[in-house]
Amino acid sequence: MKVSMAICAGFESYRASPVDMRVVTSDGQSIAAHSYVLASSSPVLERTIDAARRGWGAECTIRVLGVSADAVHAFIHFLYCSKVTPEEDEVVGAHGAQLLALAHAYRVGWLKSAAETAVSARLTPDRAVDMLKLARLCDAPRLYLRCARLAAKDFAAVELSEGWRFARRHDAALKVELLKLVEDVDQRKKRWARERAAQEACRQLGEAMTTLEHIFPGSNGSGSADNASCATDGCACRSLQLLMRHFSTCTKKTAPGGCARCKRVLQLFRLHASVCDRTDQTCRVPLCRNFKVKAQAEKTDKTWRLLVKKVTGANVMSSLANRRVPEVVAASWARYNARVAKLR
Repeated sequence: MKVSMAICAGFESYRASPVDMRVVTSDGQSIAAHSYVLASSSPVLERTIDAARRGWGAECTIRVLGVSADAVHAFIHFLYCSKVTPEEDEVVGAHGAQLLALAHAYRVGWLKSAAETAVSARLTPDRAVDMLKLARLCDAPRLYLRCARLAAKDFAAVELSEGWRFARRHDAALKVELLKLVEDVDQRKKRWARERAAQEACRQLGEAMTTLEHIFPGSNGSGSADNASCATDGCACRSLQLLMRHFSTCTKKTAPGGCARCKRVLQLFRLHASVCDRTDQTCRVPLCRNFKVKAQAEKTDKTWRLLVKKVTGANVMSSLANRRVPEVVAASWARYNARVAKLR
């Protein structure tokens, strides 16, 4: 009752004008209100009031059923206020699901958005199935997505909820829909993991191309795999230098079956030749010219062209990520990331 008393206090400013209608709740309570306030806030209420009014200036009565009396009090209060203040977030949270249903039924868009946000922020696994069904009925996509993510994240807890037990026994369509959502989220996670692994591999290959240019500097042609100094401080060229040294001394690379490490080096040389934009006189990476001539003479397969394209893109993105970002742009990114984190 404390919530309803606090809500009713918001009608004090309208006491000067006489009420001309009443709203009857499911338990028979009657709430006095002004028809022009409710009609101007909701097109559905406007038509309902016009249909219920029996004469000009006569008092009319409408019924708002299916929700608690406190929720109807809160709904009418917000229609009078036309906004939700930060102090009233707790009231929206207390009646979030009922306010969402009322705002959807009576087409009060701003209140529907506020109620959807409040329900999403207070969502728990034991209510995920019920709120998923409500989100589907009320066309609340953010709440629907939040329920799907929560179910996929903690499906073991969702299975213990009363809503899941009811859906499993009496609502096969909802059960299948929820299981499909969980499966889709799992597949999406696996696909994202594969894409991230592929991006990481392309990034590492791009770094290897840059390291090859450090090991074999093209300024004077005097660089070698043994004594070339890296042009970038802290660059890990040592492992690739050891691989180059192995390639130069390995006797198995021409034997039947070859050497796995030497094959890897040849693939790196071929990839470098595919992305290299230097002339034959300035590029000192071994076999660069040979692979360029071979690529011009033979038709390159589609898979290799796609790999070259991805490695080139990874190099560009890496250079963009390492550049100095202006403070204004960094602050804008921080605000955007904060809003995205709230929606999640």
